[in-house]
Amino acid sequence: MGEKRRRNQTLTVRLTPKERTEIIRRAEKSRMSLTDYILAASTQTEIHVAEDTRPLIAELKRIGNNLNQITMKINAGAFQSYNFHEVLDMQRAIYEELRRIGKG
Repeated sequence: MGEKRRRNQTLTVRLTPKERTEIIRRAEKSRMSLTDYILAASTQTEIHVAEDTRPLIAELKRIGNNLNQITMKINAGAFQSYNFHEVLDMQRAIYEELRRIGKG
């Protein structure tokens, strides 16, 4: 934090005693002041906020239901095999969308 600046603002944070103790312990372990540690931890960590994933979760549930129905029919002897390529393609598309969302 080599730049000169005047810290004249405060920020109040509510913590449990255990959280407070842990933050202080980590600051001491890092050999940083509590202020410098909290600033470094909060400004150097990027947080990705995912878009609404409800449609993807609903689609995954539909795929899961389809797989359960197919499995039950195979186990009941209704047919011997099933081509899972379409199901795998749907899962792959959802996986890629979740990866895209996760990258922010």
